[in-house]
Amino acid sequence: MSESQQNNIPRPAVFLDRDGTINEQMGYINHLCRFNLLAGAAEAIKNLNNAGIPVVVISNQSGLARGYFPEELLTAVHEKMGRLLAEKGAHVDGIYYCPHHPEAKEERFRETCDCRKPKPGLVLRAAREMNLDPARSFVVGDRWSDIKTAANCGAKSILVRTGYGRGDEQYIGPHQEIQPDHKAEDLLEAADWILRHIRM
Repeated sequence: MSESQQNNIPRPAVFLDRDGTINEQMGYINHLCRFNLLAGAAEAIKNLNNAGIPVVVISNQSGLARGYFPEELLTAVHEKMGRLLAEKGAHVDGIYYCPHHPEAKEERFRETCDCRKPKPGLVLRAAREMNLDPARSFVVGDRWSDIKTAANCGAKSILVRTGYGRGDEQYIGPHQEIQPDHKAEDLLEAADWILRHIRM
């Protein structure tokens, strides 16, 4: 197989939930001061970067739909995330978020979409635009909606016990038909597991 043919083969990736997985779970991030990276998150992402694995953030942002904060703040938060990661030698390759909610304050966001997790739209859009293979990829998050997102796009799932994760594991998980492929204390531990199991 030629190099050009190999370059056209979709790659596996790691899709990360944002709040509670990369940064502290603070409810709605309605001010820049409320965005703080979790310990080990930058190192985890750097380890994935160094292995040549695309890292993509997928996040529900219903606070935008509900009018709790403007789109400009969401942009500023993601810029801050990029700066904080860069200070540790890490980066994300893409950021995809769902701004929709059926009861959105702003009409342009008021819809039942295919991108609000656990629907797979964010992953599938990233896969199309970045030439990624969901079936060889991983979804990491602190909510059961992330675990279901992985199932809905054929990826493997990891529940982290940061953010809502420990509570979801104890109170939500036992009643769910869909279970994570792995559970990790935090993103760093999750990244280590991914690096041992990913098929490049």
